[in-house]
Amino acid sequence: MKSRHLLIIGFIGVVSVVFCQPGLARERIVFGGGPAGGTFQVVANSIQVYKPMKKVKAFRVQAQSSGGSTENLRKTNAGRQQMSVLYSGHVYQGRNGLLSNDTRTYENVLAVAWLYGAPAQLVVRKDSGIKSTKDLVGKKVGVGNAGSGAFANCELFFKHMGVWDKIERNAMGYNDAAQAFGNNQLDAFWLFVGYPTGAVMMAAQTNDIAMVDLDTDAKSTGFYDKYPYFTKQAIPANTYKGVDSDTPSFQDSAIWVANAEVSDETVYKMLSLIFSDEGLAHMKAQKNTFKDMAVERGADGIVTPFHPGAEKFWKEKGVL
Repeated sequence: MKSRHLLIIGFIGVVSVVFCQPGLARERIVFGGGPAGGTFQVVANSIQVYKPMKKVKAFRVQAQSSGGSTENLRKTNAGRQQMSVLYSGHVYQGRNGLLSNDTRTYENVLAVAWLYGAPAQLVVRKDSGIKSTKDLVGKKVGVGNAGSGAFANCELFFKHMGVWDKIERNAMGYNDAAQAFGNNQLDAFWLFVGYPTGAVMMAAQTNDIAMVDLDTDAKSTGFYDKYPYFTKQAIPANTYKGVDSDTPSFQDSAIWVANAEVSDETVYKMLSLIFSDEGLAHMKAQKNTFKDMAVERGADGIVTPFHPGAEKFWKEKGVL
């Protein structure tokens, strides 16, 4: 009996050693996306469901919805999300204590890869008479949901234009804003997202829409000089039903980031999978927004430090 007890104890000890050793436990990667209807969430979902990613034994990716870029910044910095999608400008602002009403510094958020350019889009009705941001004074405007990059960039730009406190602001996600717009509860709604996006397509099905030229507003007021990480970007003609000419605007880069504590091996492996020919084809099949993802563009629009695992990957690819 004593020998049997010793055998059982010994077996338990071996099991404990095997499963409790550092590095043998499967690393859990919570990947922060964004609100429903936004491209951030498509990124997170696409990476989670990629079959070669699911087969990796060392880690497991779990997509998680969120309010968007600034919420992702704070959660990733705190380690509540191991990876996320953010706007490059918010990573820069957060690292340097320049966020609106937030002077803290977020230094645990490191760049992994460039994903796509996200332009500002301001949707109005074709017969509204709204031709400029300044024409929004007194109007009901969807400004993105609180905590999102869309909301933060809307606040930044509208304050710069002097209209933030002169509109009736409605903080809501893209799909909710498109629905409210269709029900005549909003005069306009703002998005900061890759195109085409389903929310604008939804709005165009029930309304004759137009889009406001935001580049002219930005150029005429010194916006690019004050915020140099924004660049010009036009939304091509016929991207949306009824908008048959290019709409000049500006964009920030949406980037993949990781908490500094995520292992170098995990970051390197995930990049190796997604930025393979098969991985890029998978991403592009999920949404046309990802059509420009490529190895040679992996460091585009990134002005903050890379995660060591990403730095190793991009150096091997000749990008850094």
